[in-house]
Amino acid sequence: MSGYGNNPYAHGQGNQWYGEEMVEMDERDQQQQHQRSESYDRVAPRAAVKPVRPGLALNNSNYSSNNISTTTTAVASTDYNGPYTPYSPYRRSMAESFVTSPGDSRSATPSLATLKYQNHHFQSHASLTELVSQPSSPVLAKDWVQPGSIARLHDRDDADIWKGWKRWLFHLVPILTFANMGLYIAYLALRIACVIFAQNVNHMAFPGAWVFIAIEIAVSIPSLMHNCWTMMAMKKRSRAKLRLTGDEVPTVDVFITCCGEEDDVVMDTFRGALDQDYPRDRFRVILLDDGASASLEDAVNQLGQTHPNVFYMARKKIPGVPHHFKAGNLNYGLDQTRLLPGGAGQFMAALDADMIPEQEWLRAVLPHLLIDPKMALACPPQLFYNTPPSDPLAQSLDFFVHVIEPIKDAMGVAWCTGSGYIVRRDALDEIGNFPLGSLAEDVATSTLMLGKGWHTAYVHEPLQFGTVPDDYGSHLKQRTRWAIGTVDTAVKLKFSLFGEAVRQMSVAQRFSGFLYATLSVYTILLTASMFAIPIILLWGKPLVAYANDEQLRWLMRACFAATLSNRLCEFVLFIPAGYHTGQRGSRYQLWMAPYIALCIVRAFILPTWLGGQAQAFKPTGSLSSALEERDPKRRKNMFVRLTTILFNYMAIFHLSFVYVTVAAVILSSYRCFFQQSGFKDVFICLMTHAFWPPCTFLFICTSLWIPVSYAIDPPSMPDREDLLKRDSKTGVAHPTSKSKRIAFGGQAAWFELEYTVATAWTIVVFVYSFFF
Repeated sequence: MSGYGNNPYAHGQGNQWYGEEMVEMDERDQQQQHQRSESYDRVAPRAAVKPVRPGLALNNSNYSSNNISTTTTAVASTDYNGPYTPYSPYRRSMAESFVTSPGDSRSATPSLATLKYQNHHFQSHASLTELVSQPSSPVLAKDWVQPGSIARLHDRDDADIWKGWKRWLFHLVPILTFANMGLYIAYLALRIACVIFAQNVNHMAFPGAWVFIAIEIAVSIPSLMHNCWTMMAMKKRSRAKLRLTGDEVPTVDVFITCCGEEDDVVMDTFRGALDQDYPRDRFRVILLDDGASASLEDAVNQLGQTHPNVFYMARKKIPGVPHHFKAGNLNYGLDQTRLLPGGAGQFMAALDADMIPEQEWLRAVLPHLLIDPKMALACPPQLFYNTPPSDPLAQSLDFFVHVIEPIKDAMGVAWCTGSGYIVRRDALDEIGNFPLGSLAEDVATSTLMLGKGWHTAYVHEPLQFGTVPDDYGSHLKQRTRWAIGTVDTAVKLKFSLFGEAVRQMSVAQRFSGFLYATLSVYTILLTASMFAIPIILLWGKPLVAYANDEQLRWLMRACFAATLSNRLCEFVLFIPAGYHTGQRGSRYQLWMAPYIALCIVRAFILPTWLGGQAQAFKPTGSLSSALEERDPKRRKNMFVRLTTILFNYMAIFHLSFVYVTVAAVILSSYRCFFQQSGFKDVFICLMTHAFWPPCTFLFICTSLWIPVSYAIDPPSMPDREDLLKRDSKTGVAHPTSKSKRIAFGGQAAWFELEYTVATAWTIVVFVYSFFF
């Protein structure tokens, strides 16, 4: 590792990649950060040396996994001098180089931490699993992995999440995806050929048909690009379910970042992090409070009276000096841990303020870093316990965490998802700590690590549960920030196509980086294409052109084949996350597209004098108070909700689009009944003008109606405490089993009905093609 005193990232100065955005701190502020105060009140708890009361033990002696016979075979060696060392009292000046090796990391002068633990070596009381008698894989046969220190519970880490017939059916995804792409491309080619034939026969242009083809291509491009990626699911993912056992384990600094969140939310996460089944002298829990809350500091200090591994840190923010938000907060924590007794831990873990970890979190994630010396980062999924029934705003990340991330992991492109991850300090040092100047420091971090030749892993186990934003505005700000941060990172990395930062990336890693950034930018084209649908219908031009009835028959049959293959492909692809979750995600991409497109245009295209603004969603107007729309007792009335969401949050675009499109469909249908006579002529007119299967306008309108329907009838949620099961003695809380699942609600049923009607209509059109 490079020396702490010579590390520019440790000072918050940024790096060459983001260097143009950083401002150097003055010398006095640097000295304040680099010198250790005698009192050090804002870092060390005042009473962190008192003994731990038995009633607040951090481990559950009744733990077992998968009903496997549990025995503990720990490596217990008093003179163990391997790569896993406890926190040492190594104190270094800021000019010294920071070197991690077991031999020189111990000091002859014991510190407070050493005095504390030399007579009290914590032994884990939890029996994790029956150890395998011999390694199940050569990857475990490393000379630095002690025998019996890592247990292999299952060949797949997601064995408990989904299995049986679903897993066997999911194996068909590459075949179905390939077939779906082939049929759809053939259908579009036939459409184009028929328009050309029609123009040659009729000696006239069919602009409406060309525009509709352009719309279908525009809407299908994200799906086709994503299908190219999902076809890679044919590469089998082989990440095992592992557990780290015994007490000779690495040292870990667990960071919890917060900035203004409610105290009870933050402290639930803090207590959950303390409740890890992990030797107490091998991990520290550090609250990085960017809000400098006195009440949080007091709460942490109270826990410090019984827990010696508890720390509170709040950095000083100088007005006018960039503090770089979460990335700056994390980098500050990395710097300060070097000053603590024993120095920095060998690994760093991070939790968002609202993410409560499961008790086996550290022992489940760390083995994936230990079996591969080039593994820089391992991350579990972000799951939630307060998602409302039907998840109307598609706030859960289930499709991403259960479908996309496992495929990315199989291809060696696992992303850091922002919480619950554990990272190797060596890898962080090589990229200069967390990159500054990005709204997506997690994606940027994992991408830079891949570019340096490190590996990343996705641990597909439910190891943390947090909360989704409970109001519409916060949801918009969160998702637009993610999208803009991803694009911003991609731009600085040249879309992962070339450059020094991505030099060591594989082809799959570069394609992934390019794909997901491009899909965000693509929302601009997708939003623009939406306007064409009502325009064509009002124009009165046919959506489909053909030269004769035989061509129309084959168009109807090709449309049926493409539509049904797409339905089947969706059903199988959505299996890991759940069918309704996948459908919600598809609708989310449509109704959220205008918001993301607007933010991208403002952030990257428009100058300030034309409306360009900071890289985050900002609602128009001002809000006197929160809507509190999910609280049945305190929510604002429907008029206030509608006014706020339509005008302050610009959902008036969605409302206008739906009403104009519906009016265009009615007008187009009226023309067919007025201008045509006979069942065949009316049916064909309706079908080729507004109701060409699978009725694309219906899917788009119901998707864009979601913000309006949410304002009219928002879901009701109980108090957060009602979703938790809390230990009355320790105060540790974990989500209930019921709260971890998304309930099936009326909205999901309604959307499924609409989808079924559109599919049935496609079948009717197909059957009719044989009779006219």
